Amino acid sequence: MRLAILTQYYPPEIGAPQARLSQLAARFVEQGHEVFVLTAMPSYPLGRVYPGYGGIWRREVLGGVTIIRSFIFPTKSAGLVPRLANYFSFVMSSLLVGSLTLPKVDYLLTESPPLFLGITGYVLSRLKRARWIFNVSDLWPESAVRLGIVREGWPLRVAQRLEAFCYRKAWLVTGQSRGILDDIFGRFPGLRTFHLTNGVDTEVFGPHRRAETQRRVLGPEGSCVALYAGLHGLAQGLEQILEAADLLRNEAGLQFVLLGDGPDKEKLLAEARRRGLSNMRFLDPRRFDEMPGILASADVLLVTLKKHIPGAVPSKIYEAMGTGRPVVLAASGEAAEIVDRHQAGIVVEPGDAAALSRAVKALLDAPDLRCRLGENARRAAETHYDRRAIAARFIDHLETGLRP
Repeated sequence: MRLAILTQYYPPEIGAPQARLSQLAARFVEQGHEVFVLTAMPSYPLGRVYPGYGGIWRREVLGGVTIIRSFIFPTKSAGLVPRLANYFSFVMSSLLVGSLTLPKVDYLLTESPPLFLGITGYVLSRLKRARWIFNVSDLWPESAVRLGIVREGWPLRVAQRLEAFCYRKAWLVTGQSRGILDDIFGRFPGLRTFHLTNGVDTEVFGPHRRAETQRRVLGPEGSCVALYAGLHGLAQGLEQILEAADLLRNEAGLQFVLLGDGPDKEKLLAEARRRGLSNMRFLDPRRFDEMPGILASADVLLVTLKKHIPGAVPSKIYEAMGTGRPVVLAASGEAAEIVDRHQAGIVVEPGDAAALSRAVKALLDAPDLRCRLGENARRAAETHYDRRAIAARFIDHLETGLRP
């Protein structure tokens, strides 16, 4: 079986789609299949092309996966014009480079968002005579509307029509959560769908990765570290963590850590300085291979959303659960159901900084509770959210689709 993956985001970048798709590609190769990845020159989230990359296109083979990279306009700006330039530069370059370099494949999986990449995915699927799989990790443009990024008007109507076009033309629509698939199927009944849930590699992420060297990076010996690791962007609403840190500024031994980068980081740094938050630290992004040890070396893992986003289940939940650390989740919907169902942490409403501070305080004061919730989380990750088992089910589904 030949699979092509079309995605704007891929390692050496760090992030949720990068980890998920690269591990999916690795599982396909392990099963004896051939995988091609058509992706952009790495630039996320730094806003500049990584050293050693650049130009119009390049080809490399890593871990048995053939990776074809094409030009992108890099930016760290959250402004509409730079973001559109970023998206459409890759839409056009990947269409051109993919047309010339990508071989014929059985399946072409397109990662959305960005939704605009559906244009390239559809055209290439026709050119390469591939069954087109449209993978939805976030409901766009609906999420953009809820976050205030997109308002009513002709751009929104165009995006909605493109969304509908992609769903109707895809051979299979895959979704990262039940909520995403329920939303899509409710609006477009009759589609062929598959729940390609996110998960975690439980062999890589686990309590055994805790290390003193990583612990010293996060906070002093004997402290309780509440860590957020990931994108510092609009959807994450990290201001609520700063507010919680302010409310808990007098709690001895409690350290908040924000690790990562993104368009909101400078604003968050300035606000932390303005408030004089001595219990708050900011760390630069780390390589993916460092993250299992960093997460395992924290005491509490924070996962936040700015507000309710239909179908959104942050990938950080699964990595936290795999690591065996309790989660404090500021989110609702399916994400909250997962944490509550497995008793893997404490759930608060998104944007409620006071409730967030109370949850962190409860875990600070009760090491036994931290241990019990962490053990529950690890057990659920091994039983329900192991990426190898998830990939095996998807591979079997696609193999079945090719049988006469």
